[in-house]
Amino acid sequence: MFNTVHEDGLQRSGSFQTRAGLVRTPTFMPDGTRGAVKSLTPEQVASTGVDVVLANTYHLHLQPGEGTINKLGGLHDFTKQRLPLLTDSGGFQVFSLAHINKINEDGVTFKDPRTGDKIFLSPEKSIQIQFELGADMMVAFDDVVALDAASRGRTLEAFERTHRWLERSLAEFQKLSKKCTQAERPLLFGVVQGGLDKDLRRRSLEIVQSLPVDGIAIGGLSVGESREEMHDMLNYLGPLYDADRPRFLLGVGDPIDLRYAIEHGIDMLDCVIPTRNARHGTAWVEGDARIHLTNAKYIDDSSVIDPGCDCTTCQSGYSRGFLCHQFKVKEPLAGTLTSIHNIRYLQRICESYRR
Repeated sequence: MFNTVHEDGLQRSGSFQTRAGLVRTPTFMPDGTRGAVKSLTPEQVASTGVDVVLANTYHLHLQPGEGTINKLGGLHDFTKQRLPLLTDSGGFQVFSLAHINKINEDGVTFKDPRTGDKIFLSPEKSIQIQFELGADMMVAFDDVVALDAASRGRTLEAFERTHRWLERSLAEFQKLSKKCTQAERPLLFGVVQGGLDKDLRRRSLEIVQSLPVDGIAIGGLSVGESREEMHDMLNYLGPLYDADRPRFLLGVGDPIDLRYAIEHGIDMLDCVIPTRNARHGTAWVEGDARIHLTNAKYIDDSSVIDPGCDCTTCQSGYSRGFLCHQFKVKEPLAGTLTSIHNIRYLQRICESYRR
């Protein structure tokens, strides 16, 4: 299903089709965790040139619930987002909410942080939620383990459980998509786990690629390991991917890591970093440098964030001085304008590799 346009070593550019439209790769995908990329309209998101927006299965299940979203027309109508939509499985919350969850073979029981109610997610339930949400691309439910020194001992357990859960996710996906035509069917990504153990990672990739999933997702990185360790794993996996499916690296979005991942065979990446940094006044400029727009030295700076940038924020002439003032007075517009710039900065990197 993946159409390769150009290859240069491990790096490649290409495209693949979803039921909501074409995805050109490599591409960065902003996170709209609760159905919206924070502080941005769908039109502003589209202006950055991205082809896909993510949403979070766990958080949308809690509020407002997949049933409510389905009644309101599904994710596309609910969010007014016309770009293809990808939902994660809720598996990342196994890692990020480890303090309020319990894992067993059936699935994961979470405590709702708002109400204290118990929320249960299984591989089958995760796929059911993603179908009811109306996602165009889905991720199989996996067991994510942190890679700090205290957690690495659970790597083998998570590796084994992830593949048992993948088979259950796939079976549920096939059951629910049975009535879909090829044009109507969403896509499913299987997740590769194994921590920093290269043998486990290789075996995991072989298992995922042996199954009839539509894409390969590399999970369990950028969860506590060093940059050098992450890059070493990406370098190891680069020659092992098959050519026929898109490859998605979950949760990575720093420009340095984005470039390294693309140069080692990754097609798609997502992260909250560009918008989170933007809301705190941090922007990327030429050379992957960071500037902090809250710094007093920018208060009378008439230049735009990055004179070489073609984002609507820079092209409209919003000055560093204006943005510095708006951050100082806590005006949300500052975060919106800087978010547009940061997402566009990452997408410009992706587009440079397409060329």
